[in-house]
Amino acid sequence: MTSGESAVSPARPRRLGLTGSIGAGKSTVARLLRERGLTVLDADAEARRVTEQPEVLAELEAAFPGVVVGGTLDRAGLAARVFGDPAQVARLNALTHPRVRARMAALEEEAAARGERWVVQDIPLLFEGGLEKGMDAVLVVDAPLELRLERALARGGLTREDILARDARQLNSEEKRQRATLVLDNSGPLDALERQLDAALRQLGIL
Repeated sequence: MTSGESAVSPARPRRLGLTGSIGAGKSTVARLLRERGLTVLDADAEARRVTEQPEVLAELEAAFPGVVVGGTLDRAGLAARVFGDPAQVARLNALTHPRVRARMAALEEEAAARGERWVVQDIPLLFEGGLEKGMDAVLVVDAPLELRLERALARGGLTREDILARDARQLNSEEKRQRATLVLDNSGPLDALERQLDAALRQLGIL
């Protein structure tokens, strides 16, 4: 680089927000997007990585004694501790969210350096966190409640009451649909979902 030149950062890729209620099929759509060559940044996966860091574990144990067992975060125990208590949820979010956002930003910069025009940000609580404001488009995956319950129960680990309680904490499906750029109805077979997804990507100019 000569003395008259300066480094120019690559342009930020456009952001496609991906969200959906529990059991709607968001993870399936994320997989299909990856198969189509898109970079998908998974907020939940990054949160898990953040909470494996020793300094974060130490902060979590200080804030919520007993949630770190044998050097590993007891995620179910932590969830049970904060569930239904807005003050505790806010405390947890204050510890983790800035670090998750930093990781997502770093991964987005890597995508920009590769020349990618779009990245997908897979964020379960996209609207609840007000994060749709930073997206260029938002894709919502939806399905009828009973079908979502059936799928979530089939994954195991949660009761019907657990699932309904989690669902009630989120923005309702109708509101998500209204606030979406595009909606994928995942109440049918996989090939129908794929057709909708490809049509949505074409409409957005991604495919």
